[in-house]
Amino acid sequence: MTSSELTRSALDEPAKPAPKSWVAAISLANVGLFTAWFGPILTLLGMQAERFAGDDKEAALAWVVGIGALCSTVANPVFGALSDRTTSRYGRRLPWTVLGICGGVASLVLLAFAPNLVVVTIGWCLAQIALNANFAAITAAVPDHAPHQQRGTIGGFLGLAQTVGAVVGAGLAAAAGGIVGGYLACAVFLVIASAPYVAMRRDLVLDPADRPSFSWGTFLRGFWISPRLHPDFAWAWLTRFLMNLGFSIGLVYLLFYLDDAVHHENPEAGVFLLSAVNSLALLVTVVAGGWLSDRLDRRRIFVTVAGVVMAAGTLSLAGFHSWTAAIIGVAVLGLGMGVFTSVDLALMIDVLPEAIDRGKDLGVVNIANSLPQVLAPVVAAPVVSVLGGYSTLYAVAAGVTLTGAVLVYRIKSVR
Repeated sequence: MTSSELTRSALDEPAKPAPKSWVAAISLANVGLFTAWFGPILTLLGMQAERFAGDDKEAALAWVVGIGALCSTVANPVFGALSDRTTSRYGRRLPWTVLGICGGVASLVLLAFAPNLVVVTIGWCLAQIALNANFAAITAAVPDHAPHQQRGTIGGFLGLAQTVGAVVGAGLAAAAGGIVGGYLACAVFLVIASAPYVAMRRDLVLDPADRPSFSWGTFLRGFWISPRLHPDFAWAWLTRFLMNLGFSIGLVYLLFYLDDAVHHENPEAGVFLLSAVNSLALLVTVVAGGWLSDRLDRRRIFVTVAGVVMAAGTLSLAGFHSWTAAIIGVAVLGLGMGVFTSVDLALMIDVLPEAIDRGKDLGVVNIANSLPQVLAPVVAAPVVSVLGGYSTLYAVAAGVTLTGAVLVYRIKSVR
């Protein structure tokens, strides 16, 4: 990125493609971020729930993940809005990225040495708040620096980073040999992976004259984006919510699924292996899907195909409780999720209402990522315990995903 690009108005639509070095650095930073997220979600929080709650592990994990996700739901748009208004000489987004990294490391250390479920819950809430400061800033940097015709490709790389982060997080948790080592390994990796992006200091400075006047009423009302005034944004948000809810319903109890339904001899290692399979499958589609979406200037058809494929993967998990079926199911799920993740980010950016509110609006978008984490345990716990077990759980996940795949066609302003 040239110096002229760095000094252009922070509110201007970018005209030149973002450089490959920046794309690589922000992708690596996302790997670190999602490692810090998914190491706990996939393995470490489940291990702590089992240690502290015993036979009530499902309910304990549901409470911890649900309350943490509720914090995430609030934190992401708030930090996005704050970054929109930041006039630091280091840029609008970068200060919040650094703050999020530091807070995330401190929270993971607290989780590593938590003596009971109360401290685990507090630690996970703090981690969600800090990591969302980082996530909000990084996500908002994409429309700041990448033009329309590059966003699907970058979305593909960021989707890849998310899945690789899940694999690295599960791998570090398994390889570290315990809860303490797992959390500390995730914290160290977060810092290492984020360092190149922070060191580049590629961020746009907001002119204080462009910052709108502040009032609490205006600030709080800004988090409501009217479906009547912006219907395409509303339909895109609902599509993302349903696709992520279907994915989260199955993901939140994957450790227990391997233990209780598949009867895997080492569920923690099994989660890591399934995450690796999912990542390899995603590699096949995530970058290619985003690139092809950019080339064809199409978004909706890719989301629909992704939803159908994802539903096929969860139905495999519903119908066959075996290790082989689990491998096939997560592989198919990865193929669909790769296409959806890359194209969906580009679709959401394309329907954002105002340039001045990119961070806040993308924070509202990211509620559609975090809110399913709140609702997934609420849905999953009674389904597993009362309404038919894991077969019904994954069938519900498939139905929710297919609904999102259909509703994407209510969006009219994208091709």
